[in-house]
Amino acid sequence: MTTQPGPRFTILTMATHHHHDEEIGVGQGVGLVILGSLMFWPRLFILGFAIFDRQIGDAFSSWLIPFFGFFLLPWTTVTYAAMWSITSESVTGVEWAVVGFAFLLDVWTWSAFRR
Repeated sequence: MTTQPGPRFTILTMATHHHHDEEIGVGQGVGLVILGSLMFWPRLFILGFAIFDRQIGDAFSSWLIPFFGFFLLPWTTVTYAAMWSITSESVTGVEWAVVGFAFLLDVWTWSAFRR
């Protein structure tokens, strides 16, 4: 003989289940601010250099690279232009490591944004 729970059991079960909206904790809030900053600042630098200086335009042979870099790889674009302007208008040696680090920062930012 199988007994099935009656209406009282169902009401108690429904009363004990709480559905909370997803709350953002302090750590998650700080993480979102950092992520937003990582996505905002390099784009501001690109715009500033494009408006007030020719560093971005001179570092690349076409306007397409900084344009797509603005949307896809902003840290890489800014870092390449900065490394290009520091030395003899080329990126050589250890400067590529700095550009590589900026690329990894871009990849990390996009992967963190996806989460």
